[in-house]
Amino acid sequence: MNKKKKIEPLAGEALLKKVKELDSLSKEEKAKECGYYTTTKNGVERVNMMKFLNALIDAEGIELDSTSNSNGRGGRSASYRISVQSNGNLLIGSAYTKQMGLQQGDEFVITLGKKHIHLKQIDGAKEDVEATA
Repeated sequence: MNKKKKIEPLAGEALLKKVKELDSLSKEEKAKECGYYTTTKNGVERVNMMKFLNALIDAEGIELDSTSNSNGRGGRSASYRISVQSNGNLLIGSAYTKQMGLQQGDEFVITLGKKHIHLKQIDGAKEDVEATA
């Protein structure tokens, strides 16, 4: 029996690169070539399309699982880009502070670099946070 060695499923940039190389194949063949299949006891190969498609979504950096506000209302999600406002303020919104687990009253020491802002929490309980402006 000709036994093909199963490859470890590709992820991230390696997955994206391989899928582009396999442009002419069907999606099932692409999934199989990228390692997204299992072999049954009877030797039948089954393609796991859900794992393959989820890996592609992750590799592209698409966020499907949004974390909604606790009150059930949808809000703006963090885009990881901010702009200086017309009044000169630089506002870091609640999407970022919630993601970092910050609470009202948390205090930081601000250190300015050439192209970054470094925040260090005063109580020392949290890790250092760095934002690039």
